[in-house]
Amino acid sequence: MLVDQHQLRVHDLDGIIKGYPAEFLHHPPSPQHPKNLGALASGARLQIVDYALEIEGKLNPKPLKDGGAPAIHFKIETAMMNQHLESWLMADDPQHGNFSMGLANIELKRGSAPTSPSSITSTSKNEEKDLEESIFAFSKAPDEQIGHVNKGGSTGAKVQLEPPRNRNKGRVLISLGGKESSFDVAENVGREMKIEKTPFTLKIDNYWADFRIENGKPGSISDQPNNPAVLVTIRGKAVPATIVETKNPHGGGELPTTGGPPTMPAVGDAAPNHLILFVANDGAISYELLSRKSGKSSGKIDINKPLTTGWADWQLVIDKAMPHAEQWMDFTPAKSETTSTSAGAAELPDGVRIRVEQNGETLEQWVPAGWQVTVPTLPNETMVAYGWKTLPLPIGLELLDFEVKRNEGSDSPAGFKSTLRVSSSDGESATGACWMNHPFSYPSSWLRTWTGFTYKISQASWNPENLGQSSVQILRDPGWLLKWIGSLLVVIGVFMMFYLQPYRKQTEGEPITLTGPKPPKRAQELHPVAR
Repeated sequence: MLVDQHQLRVHDLDGIIKGYPAEFLHHPPSPQHPKNLGALASGARLQIVDYALEIEGKLNPKPLKDGGAPAIHFKIETAMMNQHLESWLMADDPQHGNFSMGLANIELKRGSAPTSPSSITSTSKNEEKDLEESIFAFSKAPDEQIGHVNKGGSTGAKVQLEPPRNRNKGRVLISLGGKESSFDVAENVGREMKIEKTPFTLKIDNYWADFRIENGKPGSISDQPNNPAVLVTIRGKAVPATIVETKNPHGGGELPTTGGPPTMPAVGDAAPNHLILFVANDGAISYELLSRKSGKSSGKIDINKPLTTGWADWQLVIDKAMPHAEQWMDFTPAKSETTSTSAGAAELPDGVRIRVEQNGETLEQWVPAGWQVTVPTLPNETMVAYGWKTLPLPIGLELLDFEVKRNEGSDSPAGFKSTLRVSSSDGESATGACWMNHPFSYPSSWLRTWTGFTYKISQASWNPENLGQSSVQILRDPGWLLKWIGSLLVVIGVFMMFYLQPYRKQTEGEPITLTGPKPPKRAQELHPVAR
């Protein structure tokens, strides 16, 4: 059971889990005024020296002699967008084995990349289809565009954005089927227009004056045209663009592409703009790269040597590699600009910074809420956790059956009912059922019910995906009868004060008069007035 109170829990070397109150919202500790928690079983002294409302964690693996999982650290940057990203990746880790940058994904696995990449085949059909394609175009990179086929296939369009002039937003140039058209961006944002002499329409979805990717989403960091970009959507009914054979620039077999942006891979193939890094047992690193511009390729990659990804002008460099590593997180207070730009991201937990002193050595470590960290003390390590205070329940619950009644002729639930077995630490048990507005009490004796020393179990919710689960609410309210009696007395008192006043007998007596000498009259002073 969770209690609305923060607590620092220490799994000490003597096997005892010790809890210390840690509520610091209004009076946080500081390195100059720490909160002393006393000595641990190992002789080390424990203190809380700081508190932060938001703590962020970054993966920082530690090397091992043997075992663990492979880990690499990479940097990826683009001069066109003036962005630099870096991260650690660990194999066999669902949380830290992938890195998403919006337009592409990077993944780390064990083993080696395939030596002969499978060719991507596609057959062109002469039948017309409903086509829809979204394309990013950049003013500073007229030969680069990033497309995504939403429906049917590729339109084969080539989109360019002219640089803005005279404080306008530039013009979009469309080359489609040997015909060229241009549209003013400022006048046509959000409008769907016909592309002359073609079966297609064009819609300018958005424009960014200073394009950047923040948290996987496109945006503009200023109103100045430092890096203009535009997103357009082309729709129409036509034959998908034919596929021609082109030489793979990364080496290897022949790879197909279209005259415009490459089409999406067939169902079952890897997603476009995807990089898989492989670490072999001997530490050799290889890759399998899929780019919508350049196709599919594979090969070996060396430390500190850039790999051209084919995703616009992004280049990747691996600067650190560990064949055997263990997961380690570095926690630090979140910066204000980091939290302000992370819209839509999950809320960061709060945390405390602890200080451990033993044998003249001092160690400080942040502990975020919900995490358990290891503190290197002698002779053995000490486990420290921070979070809500937990209390064991004196009873145990077992779900015996869960029933859902449906409304006739539909799948909507009319009600649900849980059959439970309740057990106590004394070995006593009871079976009962609860449903909406019909709770089940344990123990069910009338004395415990009227005094509040009972557990009232009510149906709270249910899981439509799993009828073997049920959510119940447990209420224990000793002294509830006294609160109701007090409320009843207040109501009776208000009734008597307002409605029984005319019927109360009043005491008759002489009227109260003032006694004592009267105050003397003041003589009015006359002052001569000059005329």
